[in-house]
Amino acid sequence: MMTEHTKSLGDSLAIFRGISVAAILLLVGFTAPAQAGKEWHDLTRSAPPKAPKPLFEMGVVLGGAFLPDYPAAGQNHLNGAVLPFVAYRGKILRSDEKGLLRSRLVKTDRFEFDLSLDGAFSSDSDKNDARRGMPDLDWLGEVGPRVQWTIAKAVHSAKVDIELPVRAVFSTDLSRIEARGYIFEPEIAYQHENFLQQDLEVKVSVGVAFASEDLMDYFYEVEPRFVVAGRPAFDAKGGYLGAKTQLSLVKALGTRLNLLMAFRAEYHGGAENSASPLFKEEATFGAGAALVWSLYQSKARAQP
Repeated sequence: MMTEHTKSLGDSLAIFRGISVAAILLLVGFTAPAQAGKEWHDLTRSAPPKAPKPLFEMGVVLGGAFLPDYPAAGQNHLNGAVLPFVAYRGKILRSDEKGLLRSRLVKTDRFEFDLSLDGAFSSDSDKNDARRGMPDLDWLGEVGPRVQWTIAKAVHSAKVDIELPVRAVFSTDLSRIEARGYIFEPEIAYQHENFLQQDLEVKVSVGVAFASEDLMDYFYEVEPRFVVAGRPAFDAKGGYLGAKTQLSLVKALGTRLNLLMAFRAEYHGGAENSASPLFKEEATFGAGAALVWSLYQSKARAQP
């Protein structure tokens, strides 16, 4: 017999599967010339590949984001930073203006296995109504293996991937580091490196997330010492965290300046800890933008 939890989880996955198919078909449609009888891998044949990027770059990133304080939070806040930017696009170790660092261990035309990093902004609990009086949420970092399988590929620039990252999560207030468990975030993503031949990189992805109990505790547990009116004690459990869809854009504004933009929608209906008093919204939204100014570029060019 189907429980309400299982039905809600199934509904959320169905919604995001629908968004995934619609978004990918929409973007593929934009890249397709008006020709009948062509297979998809020929649709972008008319789009020439972009010139190779520098092997090494250094510069500055100025960025900001308006994001939920944590998954299913009832409030968003604006965060910003000015940071040094280093890009290296080697055969094994790679980083780029998208803020990713990865070590490619296996790379073929359709399959890639690497180690990658990710992270999230900190959050001041005193600025969040649900968490007021509780410890702040520190900066989060993630590191772990990722498998990427290309299930459809155009002749130039466009492809559809299935990505399977599993990462260990840690938090830091810049004085100490604490382990926060693990997260598994499978997703399907459409990517185009020269969308509409406008020096525009596009990625639209849809995925779900499952987290260990330690990470769920960090977001949703309420210890007895933090109980107040309207915030009872709660023991969080590991499991389904939610689903998300994200659109990322990288627009070249010249040879040394790039504009990055990202828009994200998350749906946490059916999540394991939806009964937590810290769980406030099933649907949340966020957006961010950054300017990347490259002050130095090597003459050597990167290989694909």
